[in-house]
Amino acid sequence: YVTSDLATDVTINVGEVKFYLHKFPLLSKSSRLRKLVLKASEECCDEINMVDFPGGPKAFEICAKFCYGMTVTLNAYNVVAACCAAEYLEMTEDVDRGNLIFKIEVFLNSSIFRSWKDSIIVLQTTKSVPPWSENLKIVGRCIDSIASKTSVDPAKITWSYTYNRKLSVSDKTAGDGMKFREKIVSVPKDWWVEDICELDIDLYKRVMTAVKSKGRMDGVAICEALKMYAVRWLPDSVDTLDSDVHSWRNKLLVETIVCLLPLDRGVGCSCSFLLKLLKVAILVGVDNSAKEDLLKRISLRLYEASVKDLLIPARPPQTTLYDIEMVLSIVKRYMMLGHDLDVAKNEMGCTDFVLGHGSLLSVGKLIDEYLEEIARDPNLSLASFIDLSQCVPEFARPVHDGLYKAIDTYLKEHLSLTKVERKKLCSLMDVKKLTMDASMHAAQNERLPLRVVVQVLFFEQVRSAAGVQPLRDTSHSTTNTDEELEKTAAEDCNSLEKQMSRIKIKEDAFQEKCELAKQSSRSSKSGMKLLPSRSRRMFDKLWGFGKGHADNRSSETSASSQSPTSMVPGDTKSSGSSSRNRRHSIS
Repeated sequence: YVTSDLATDVTINVGEVKFYLHKFPLLSKSSRLRKLVLKASEECCDEINMVDFPGGPKAFEICAKFCYGMTVTLNAYNVVAACCAAEYLEMTEDVDRGNLIFKIEVFLNSSIFRSWKDSIIVLQTTKSVPPWSENLKIVGRCIDSIASKTSVDPAKITWSYTYNRKLSVSDKTAGDGMKFREKIVSVPKDWWVEDICELDIDLYKRVMTAVKSKGRMDGVAICEALKMYAVRWLPDSVDTLDSDVHSWRNKLLVETIVCLLPLDRGVGCSCSFLLKLLKVAILVGVDNSAKEDLLKRISLRLYEASVKDLLIPARPPQTTLYDIEMVLSIVKRYMMLGHDLDVAKNEMGCTDFVLGHGSLLSVGKLIDEYLEEIARDPNLSLASFIDLSQCVPEFARPVHDGLYKAIDTYLKEHLSLTKVERKKLCSLMDVKKLTMDASMHAAQNERLPLRVVVQVLFFEQVRSAAGVQPLRDTSHSTTNTDEELEKTAAEDCNSLEKQMSRIKIKEDAFQEKCELAKQSSRSSKSGMKLLPSRSRRMFDKLWGFGKGHADNRSSETSASSQSPTSMVPGDTKSSGSSSRNRRHSIS
């Protein structure tokens, strides 16, 4: 109702609300109401029905108050509805000068589009009147306003924004030399990403597309924005992700984020974020093209990943805990990239590409740690373990301590392995590339085949006799740069080559004497003939080491090359003392 001494002469129905008004003030401002009132008069009807009025009763009330000359308060929350209602009622300048459409346009240009947060609020409210706001280009103007402000130099930003995260390293470094007052007003480069997280998926996609089209935003800031949006809207619970209620929305969200990733796959997003996105993509069932894009991006930055990142839950019909095939695919892609780098460098005449860059060493260490983690899975097949281990080239694994730990864990969790399977598994490891600590552990490891223990003891004896420094394990260093890793790995490689040159002759001599010993034992009827002194000392050492475990290893010892001490009972005592003396000298 309108408070007036004059009786109302027209009733307008907007939705479920009836407005009892006067014709004269309405007809002086609205061209559409003129037509509707004329039509109602011809039909002898006092009521006008507006079924699909944009903005509903509240928007019509704003227009009606303006017609009566009352004060109308516009803000970011009601201006879109008022604008659409004024357009519907045709409140243009042709009807009356300074009409509502003109007033709203001035308000939008002078206030809304100049404000960062108001532009975002107005963009959100356009969802209530989608066709009208699109046709009136309010959505496009809001998006352009937001995208333009994200491209402004951070030093020139004077408006308020939301920033609840810690400053990035670059922003902290930039502020180190500033005075206290200057530090307070310094603006980070990604100041804008949190405010736009409140937008719906379709509007967010359009805003980010406009931001990228400006060409002034680097990939790091784009990825930070996408990461924040994923954290804001993707549920933490796996059950919620996989539920039927939200599955379609979560799938659309992941596919939208993937399509908004920077075009340059090698920069911007961290491997950890990409792998988390891949896990969600698998759970919600995104299309193959989105997964393929993620796999390509992950393979480029695999050296940044952690073991936790690679633990991708397996989906039926897989029986393992984690998706081993997916990780194997990623590693193979990465190694193909490394091969391309190798070929390119060789074509350019570079000869120092022995171990590749430090990232290859990081990937080798990562896969060894991943193997140790998945080795605890009782359903992990030996073939899968071997395939994943062999996809890492030798030059990316200068030290085999990590691989040894993974093998030992697999042996511990899979006690049903046959002797042939244990031998095949341990053949992945090169005992010459074990550090001193790993060699000492392996020499006392009852789970290893006897032949492997013999090799460990032999090479440690040769290494000690030759006075060669043991291999260094640099896998625990977290501060080395790629160049330092390359230098260390190259030194280890050179050291290993020198060891190999010394070991080669002695190993051949050892094998030759073992053959002679076997022939001698076959030709001797009594079987009491002694082996050559060097070989006998090695086997005496093994016998002395394994003496305490005779019950556990009796069957394995008889199946392998026969111990001379078992054939010569009289030498048992002297062999044991000799072994103890040698152990003292080695340590």
